[in-house]
Amino acid sequence: MAIQTFELLILGSSAATPTSNRNPTAQLLNIAERFFLIDCAEGTQMQLRKYKARFQSVNHIFISHLHGDHFLGLPGLIASMHLLGRKNELTIYGPKELEEIINLIHKFSETQLAYPLKFVHTDHASKQMIWEDEKVEVYTVPLKHRIKTTGFLFREKPFPRNIDKYKLEKHDVSFAEIHKLKQGFDAVDNSGNTIKNELLTIDPVKGRSYAFCSDTKFFEALADDIKDVDLLYHESTFLEDKKDRAKQTFHSTAKQAAQLAVLANTKQLLLGHFSARYGNLEEFLEEARPIFENTELAIEGKIISL
Repeated sequence: MAIQTFELLILGSSAATPTSNRNPTAQLLNIAERFFLIDCAEGTQMQLRKYKARFQSVNHIFISHLHGDHFLGLPGLIASMHLLGRKNELTIYGPKELEEIINLIHKFSETQLAYPLKFVHTDHASKQMIWEDEKVEVYTVPLKHRIKTTGFLFREKPFPRNIDKYKLEKHDVSFAEIHKLKQGFDAVDNSGNTIKNELLTIDPVKGRSYAFCSDTKFFEALADDIKDVDLLYHESTFLEDKKDRAKQTFHSTAKQAAQLAVLANTKQLLLGHFSARYGNLEEFLEEARPIFENTELAIEGKIISL
């Protein structure tokens, strides 16, 4: 079976304010042609155009919290989708106050969207599943920031087991029983004999996962909610020499992000949400890699494929 797409596009990686070459936070995740926009800072729709992303294919937008560098691009994107003729429903996941903000903007601008807009309120206090279909499931992950904030965990559902066609040829098994084998059950052949699943199937490829941990201070319990994730994005607003400032503002350093990656047993770490005070981002890698070697920078335009 062909492996489905699992691809992350970085649209913005700056903290608080944009710089001449870094936009604030936004990412586009494609899992099996399901397009998820994660945070939507000012300028996000321009970044989507710049990198030729199919933003009308986005049906789900996830907003981590209500600091402007994570959602101020949303009203404009909603409006552009309307002006470009969108008809499909758009679902936005975020704090309940976000719905009030968007509705107020539409009220005073006398905007009537041509497509349905749905809001799902997130709970920042506990890990919860907020969306699923037959291939993907999405969870909120509680973070610790100055205001209510959630991360998001995206997981592929388990793939069907692979049939060993050479071993299957030796047994008289119906199509219905083959379907049961793919789901992990034993089969009964046409003579009534039970055949153990492991005798006729091969383990499938393991489902992949991505954790988006936006603004948060370092806390070890976060690792439990994202244990064994394949790809972890963790904010690293500051370097370690500013760890007191990080603690004061409920942010993290590159070193702390790397420590969290170790605790979570992730395979790859992405650093982002860089303070505008930093020009040379290589310093973030120099700080993180001695702790967690497989660390990269979340740079605009970068595509990470799993």
